[in-house]
Amino acid sequence: MNPERRLIEDFIPIREISVEAAREKSIRKGHISTLHLWWARRPLVAARAAVFASLVAAPESHQKRTALKQFMIDLCKWETGTPTLEKARKQILEAQKVRLNLPENTPLDEVPPPKVLDMFAGGGAIPLEALRLGCETYAVDLNPVAHIIELCTLVYPQKYGKNLADEVEKWGNWVIEKVREEIGDLYPAIRVGEILIPEGEQLELFTQSQPKQCRDVACNVSTGQSLTPVAYLWTRTVKCPNPSCGATVPLVRQTWLCKKSKKYVALQVIPNYDTKKVEFKVFESTTEKGLGFDPSSGSTRGNSICRHCGTTVPSKPYIQEQGKAGKIGQQLMAIVCTTQGEQGKTYLSGTTYQHYIPDDFAIAKRLEKIVEETGISTPDEPVKVWSGVFNAPLYGLDKFEKLFTSRQLLSLMTFVKWVKLAHQEMLQQGYEEELAKAIVTYLCLGIGKVLDRLSALGVWYTGGEKLQSPVASGRLPMCWDFPEANPLEKGSGGWEKGQEYLISTLRKLGEISNLASAKRQPCQKLDLPDFSLDAIITDPPYFDAIPYADLSDYFYVWFKRSIGYLYPEHFSGQLTPKKNEATMEPSRHGGDKKKAAKAYEDIMHQAFCEANRVLKDGGMMVVVYAHKTTAGWSTLIDSLRRAKFTITEAWPLDTEQQGGLRSLRASLASSIFLVARKRTNTEIGDYAMDVQPQLKSIIQDRVKSLMSEGVAGADLIIACVGAGLRAYTQYDKVELPNGDELDANSFLDEVQKEVLETVLTEVLLCDKKGVSFVDKPTQYYILARYEYGEAVVEFDEANTLARGVGVELDSLGGLTEGKLSLVKKTKNQVQLQDYSQRGEFEDLGIQKTEKQQKFNETPQTIGSPPTLIDILHRLLWLAEHQPQNVNNFLAQSMPDATQLKLVAQALGGRALTPEAGTTETLSNRTKEQQAIDTLLASWKRLVEDNLFTQRRS
Repeated sequence: MNPERRLIEDFIPIREISVEAAREKSIRKGHISTLHLWWARRPLVAARAAVFASLVAAPESHQKRTALKQFMIDLCKWETGTPTLEKARKQILEAQKVRLNLPENTPLDEVPPPKVLDMFAGGGAIPLEALRLGCETYAVDLNPVAHIIELCTLVYPQKYGKNLADEVEKWGNWVIEKVREEIGDLYPAIRVGEILIPEGEQLELFTQSQPKQCRDVACNVSTGQSLTPVAYLWTRTVKCPNPSCGATVPLVRQTWLCKKSKKYVALQVIPNYDTKKVEFKVFESTTEKGLGFDPSSGSTRGNSICRHCGTTVPSKPYIQEQGKAGKIGQQLMAIVCTTQGEQGKTYLSGTTYQHYIPDDFAIAKRLEKIVEETGISTPDEPVKVWSGVFNAPLYGLDKFEKLFTSRQLLSLMTFVKWVKLAHQEMLQQGYEEELAKAIVTYLCLGIGKVLDRLSALGVWYTGGEKLQSPVASGRLPMCWDFPEANPLEKGSGGWEKGQEYLISTLRKLGEISNLASAKRQPCQKLDLPDFSLDAIITDPPYFDAIPYADLSDYFYVWFKRSIGYLYPEHFSGQLTPKKNEATMEPSRHGGDKKKAAKAYEDIMHQAFCEANRVLKDGGMMVVVYAHKTTAGWSTLIDSLRRAKFTITEAWPLDTEQQGGLRSLRASLASSIFLVARKRTNTEIGDYAMDVQPQLKSIIQDRVKSLMSEGVAGADLIIACVGAGLRAYTQYDKVELPNGDELDANSFLDEVQKEVLETVLTEVLLCDKKGVSFVDKPTQYYILARYEYGEAVVEFDEANTLARGVGVELDSLGGLTEGKLSLVKKTKNQVQLQDYSQRGEFEDLGIQKTEKQQKFNETPQTIGSPPTLIDILHRLLWLAEHQPQNVNNFLAQSMPDATQLKLVAQALGGRALTPEAGTTETLSNRTKEQQAIDTLLASWKRLVEDNLFTQRRS
């Protein structure tokens, strides 16, 4: 056995670690995700698994493998205790002692710990786990916001210990008291008795025992009670373009306030023809129908309807032009309140309670005063347009200060003022300068946590009755209605709530004694010696997935105003540095996607060349990747291969919480951990003789082993593609029989074909010859069900799968064509059609005629036999709705019963169904799978006997 073989190259218990990684997503207090927002952080347990498995040797026997597997399962839990961590550190040092050829009797405390680098450190998950496992840790990132988060995660807590949390809590309380004294009047408490009642109306107050349909106040509020506002809900407005109307048009998408079981609260929009404005009234009911109106009828894709005259108000160009001219206004819809000592939210009509909103002119005056007093300007830096991510500038919100209401700006500027004054106060009290700097940096993160909810682009979550971050999803889109948080209260978006989470995390981080070396520098030029690192474990940007630099500008402009003077080397630029950022962004290259992709590949290649330089010859390189497109994968692979790395393994670790994004759309639930070694040879591989045979062996082995671990769908296919890269990247280059070089993109196509064919043999329970008897559209349907289930997916992703199978998705005669189409296409998204959507058509599964071909009713070619999936869909429908017609249909279609049964069993089989004992039970089988179960139960009588009789006759 090769002594240098590491555990991560042998096995890791991916199923158990994936379960824990997915569960970690629901953990809040104490988790670094609550320290400050950063996008696409890896789960800590997954990062811990990668670090540990990269630094210990592969087991030499089955018994040791079993013991090590159980230990890893215990280690990679959120609640892992000190004894387990201590044991892990000892195992790492024991392996390090052997690797350094130190005498066997060398005490472990004299063994130099392994040096680990994350060269795209981001939110700090990977280096934090390297610290936790006792490594000498280096964290590098170019982004100033990421660097500050890394200091607060990997350096300050370890340097100052648990007392740091007490100091941050003390000064956080000091700041909020000062801010509350200065701007508390901007968020006044609301007295229920102090209500402006429109003339001719009577305020209705109900008790809990009375019908739950209330206007203007909640059912459990009595006259004279004081309510605390926690959020204000606004709609943007424009003037009606109809010259004979000119009313104010609300652009609100929908008026739901709360959608919970037995609690449905919404706003009714009522036009006031005297004021030419609409009024908002709050209604609550125990049922949705009980409201008496449809709260969902608002603007659609930015297009609105004037509530006074019915004129359509188009987003383009009218609303965009109004925005650029500064003519988009805003109107208060509702105020969300809490009552001291009671649970739940109270919703007040914005029309009735609008007098509780401070005067804009007075706020503007105070804002001018604080700018003059502090010498700090409001953030006038430009907001760039990023297609599909940032479109707010198209509506006039082209500077960061325009992303906030005037009250929000004044509040944020006040926080900035008192955070800076806190630093001065600390120094005057004799605090050591570096400690004061650290405390104030956490106070700046506190501003970031307020900022995360406090903007005019936020979202009101009706299910949880709380504000959601506008930027957490990796986008900053224009919105037509938004919630404004009260930052002085303890709810979502408030300073105190953010501090509570921040301090809880800080206390846990203070338990780690060793600190990292966190540096802000480009990954293409590392300040590290040659051959100095034992491992590089990193999570690089995924091609065009997340625009980190542009997103972080949202925080950067405020960080610069809060602590820029303490970190002048990091906040000297107008915005975050972007020239050397690794991202595929066409706007930085004149809109040219090819140039953008080439720039990304070059930066990644240079970064991996640096990784090769600083990594020891026997060191490990682990790259976490989760991009779905072939372009993203081929770019990464080429960058690694050109930097002289060979990919030796690939492991999928599930990082999405069940019931979260995974249940909403077909995206990779897994992050793929690509394991690589430095390549010293310069051999040229022959694809036919060297690469292809090895590829087939790797794929066949990996499909079976991952299926046995419970990995399925898109995750299985991408993980197998990753493992297959070993056959390709072990050579300096690979040549085809004609002497041409095989590029990474072409190789990925070959890998995918091999993977898909192998998966089909497993799902269909037959050999490759048996697969060849199944027509291509049916193969595609089985694989697409396997990868995507019933989800709606992007066309490009589905089309990549179609090409791998060898079918056309959207061209003439493609699978999306005609009323009998196998795939439904809506704009740039597609979804498989099941038997209930296709089976009622009489022509389905019958040999095609010239008339059918003429009218494009099905993609089937004239004279060709019907596809197995068409026959199965029609058969399922008939068995359910018209069983008396099954015999006649079988006589017309005359399918091969053996092949048809293979397809039915594959689509109804356990490979396409959640395992028993998981959170998704067999009761979650789809309608089609249930229909297949019923059909298979009567297969002999319904299909085989009928076909036998017909063939005999």
